[in-house]
Amino acid sequence: MCYPSALIFYMVHSLHSAAKASNIRPLALYLVGTGSWFTAYGLQSVLFAWLVTMELREPPQNIGVAQMCLLIPATLFMLFGGGMADRCGAKRMSVLAQSCALLPVAWLLWVLLTDRLSFGNILLFAVGIGTAQAFVTPARDALLNQVAGSQLQRTVMLTSMVQFGTQTVGFIAAIFADRFGAEILVATQLVTLLVGVLALRALPLEDDHTQHSLEVATNLFRSLGEGARSVLGSPVMRSIVILNIAMGMFFMGSYIVGAPVLIREYYSTTSRAIALVNIANSTGLVVMIMALLRFGTVQKPGLALLASQFAGACVLSLCVFSAGYSVFLAIIFVWGLCGGLAMSLSRAIMQEQAPAGQRGRIMSFYSFAMMGAGALGAPLSGYLCEWLGPRQAFLISGMLMLLVTIAVFMTGSLTRLRTAHA
Repeated sequence: MCYPSALIFYMVHSLHSAAKASNIRPLALYLVGTGSWFTAYGLQSVLFAWLVTMELREPPQNIGVAQMCLLIPATLFMLFGGGMADRCGAKRMSVLAQSCALLPVAWLLWVLLTDRLSFGNILLFAVGIGTAQAFVTPARDALLNQVAGSQLQRTVMLTSMVQFGTQTVGFIAAIFADRFGAEILVATQLVTLLVGVLALRALPLEDDHTQHSLEVATNLFRSLGEGARSVLGSPVMRSIVILNIAMGMFFMGSYIVGAPVLIREYYSTTSRAIALVNIANSTGLVVMIMALLRFGTVQKPGLALLASQFAGACVLSLCVFSAGYSVFLAIIFVWGLCGGLAMSLSRAIMQEQAPAGQRGRIMSFYSFAMMGAGALGAPLSGYLCEWLGPRQAFLISGMLMLLVTIAVFMTGSLTRLRTAHA
């Protein structure tokens, strides 16, 4: 425990000194906070799947239930998180929520150190970290506009690149779970989250929408209603939400449940095999985002978004033909390329379309749509894997996503959209 303690002390001293000197740009501190969360998330993604799938050897239905417990708090609390970010202040909420995320991670570390690993304890961890994420995500998204300046689409893409790049770092670290044990990596996750808390706290920003707690509680439901009416009243934002629901149901469910089951049944039972699939996907995401940053603004983001979703659905369906592990990795990499374009453009479109005073709520709907639907997609994928096999489950999910994309295309709401900075 000596090394992590020394690292924590060093990070506390460095960040507070830099904040006092006011020589760190807000965007840099924001990216450190974002990167810390996604490094920890990358570690967690592999470790969680490995512990449930390989160590506990749970059946596909239980794997789906475990992943659902990670995502279902988003269904219950994500909208409240967005409302609280708008009412209490995005910076305050992001610091508080990421601080609360330390508790379930510390719980999991205790479980592992005391040899109490069980399916029930894994579910408790999942609910705890999922609840924290429901408040972290919309608050962090609401902060983005305050640090982006006039280059919103480019800043969104840069943030996405940091997100998936640092997530890949977490995936790479998780490769060594078999060698060093999960305890060391969970301790690393704990320290990484703490670094992000310090970075977000050091942001030289003032919250503009701070209110007393009683007033927050009184107005929260009305605020959420306003956000819902804004999203549903806009054909563009409504289409983004529909696509995100479909992505959560068919893409996310396949990725977090179908992929580990397929790996276990056909390829390997090591953390390395799961980590490499995550790395392949994340590398595709980062390569696409780097290309977007290199070649500039997408002038027809709606049409490009639909094309990426169409291509992603087709690529996912190809998993039914993945005879070898290397072929499966290649398919996941190309799928990541499609996802990098889709996720960057959909977030940028929502940020541009959202009214300034409702961005926290609007972006909570954005995240809620995918993660809430993912809470349903995880058990759906588990049951499909059990009934038909993981490869056939991928095919069905891909075909269903294809149908939704075609339906949204036919409405024409996104095909006519042009970027505000074209």
